[in-house]
Amino acid sequence: MKRFAQVALLVLAGLGLLHTSLLTDEYLRFVKPGMRPLLVVSGVVLVGLGVVEALASLSKERHGAERERHDPDEGHGHDHSGVPRVAWLLFLPVLSLLFYAPPALGSYTASREPVKAVAVRDDGFDPLPTTSPLPITLTDFTQRVQQDRSRAIKGRAVRLTGFASPAGGDGWYLTRILISCCAADATTLKVRVYGGAVPKADTWVTVTGTWHAAGTLGTSSAVVALDARSVTKVRKPSNAYMDALPLTS
Repeated sequence: MKRFAQVALLVLAGLGLLHTSLLTDEYLRFVKPGMRPLLVVSGVVLVGLGVVEALASLSKERHGAERERHDPDEGHGHDHSGVPRVAWLLFLPVLSLLFYAPPALGSYTASREPVKAVAVRDDGFDPLPTTSPLPITLTDFTQRVQQDRSRAIKGRAVRLTGFASPAGGDGWYLTRILISCCAADATTLKVRVYGGAVPKADTWVTVTGTWHAAGTLGTSSAVVALDARSVTKVRKPSNAYMDALPLTS
């Protein structure tokens, strides 16, 4: 790979990072919001390195031309150094940052990931608000179903938001994918839903319903599932990799 291509690779990679992190929200498909400043700094550094390398190359060529004028026999050698042609494939991921962003993680990933084990609440549970239906996250719903010995969730209408993913057999999954740092450490939360029309996979919906009575409520034997009263399509959140409270339609 010639020097000009190396410079182009550095500059394009830096511009791609800056485009993704400054001009769009596409970086949220790969990392948490807190990583944005680091992406911006990385983009600036890559562009800067490309510019420095380009200037150094021009300076080297200028000095080489001057030496050749003073000594015509100098510089007639041939540079046979190089790298395999496959190295040009490095431009593909770089150009994708500028012109095409891979889709966000969704039902395909969720179907191949084990369900995330929610943390055990050692400090007990506060009384539930009287709001009905009760907005609740998938994490809180799971904890209430399997850990709350007061069984406060029994008979309560709740409302949760996530995207649809196939379950196999009866029902489907209301799903959230969580990331701790980046997409590589993604984990999955799922609540099985019974009743109502089955949404298309990856459709973001808000489900209102009650706990699907199976197993002993307040213990690990209780199934994390809902009997749906309504399923409403909602917009996809800008940051889809967190377990947030339900969205409005």
